[in-house]
Amino acid sequence: MDKRKLVRLRLPQVEENIFKGLMIFSTLIVVSSLVLILATIFIKGFPALNLDMITKTPKGGYYLGKEGGVLNAILGSLILGIGATFLALLVSLPLVFYLNLYLKKNSKLALSVRFFLDVLWGIPSIVYGAFGFTLMIFFGLRASLLAGTITIALLIIPIMARSIDEVLKMIPFELKEASYALGATKLETAIKVIFRQALPGILTAILIAFGRGIGDAAAVLFTASFTDSLPYSLFKPVATLPLAIFFQLGTPFPEVQQRGYASALILTIIILGISILSRILSSKFNKHTIK
Repeated sequence: MDKRKLVRLRLPQVEENIFKGLMIFSTLIVVSSLVLILATIFIKGFPALNLDMITKTPKGGYYLGKEGGVLNAILGSLILGIGATFLALLVSLPLVFYLNLYLKKNSKLALSVRFFLDVLWGIPSIVYGAFGFTLMIFFGLRASLLAGTITIALLIIPIMARSIDEVLKMIPFELKEASYALGATKLETAIKVIFRQALPGILTAILIAFGRGIGDAAAVLFTASFTDSLPYSLFKPVATLPLAIFFQLGTPFPEVQQRGYASALILTIIILGISILSRILSSKFNKHTIK
């Protein structure tokens, strides 16, 4: 066989092996990074993790290495994340259903809205924090749970909206047409047909947005502030785990720094729990969807 023909026959196989090697290498980098992060947090944080950390608020001298815990930050993060996720859902769900049911697929308005959502998704969270701080000054508000909730909601709206949008795009077009053929209106189709089919993806998008919200520090640094007290008012400052970690690791005391890693471990466990819950709910509701 001619050498040129032999090279041409082997070239596709060589290219495939090269790209296969790159994919394996990329996978190893991602997995190794995840394992290294989790191992670092666990090794440094687990020795300081105890019942007081999750059941008590910081006492006097907590940041000097004395008694107390981060219960205020745990509850603050959960309340702020739930409130922000609820507000974001109130905006994202109607917006996405309008884009997919009431507008044409390639209409200029739909394309523009998706483009702006993508841009908003890429804006750093510190910019959202600065914007929220500007709104606070304009309306005469102080750093509070309400201000932090609104800021986080603005942060996760594009994440939730684009995630749900991609889910709705995957629903078979014939399903919508069948609903219209039976005399259903667009609103009835959205609520009784499309929503049910998209429910697993919507739940996943909600939980992803929630995890993103409770893990952000920059957006709440200026808007929610920090306090050693439990959250009890919308108009008072609230503690969050990301800021608790930031303040603990910023102290010169090794014992407090170790507590910072313990707080990071608590936050990681919460995020991991959200991811597992997302998988469970998605697989559960996928049984009732039409492929």
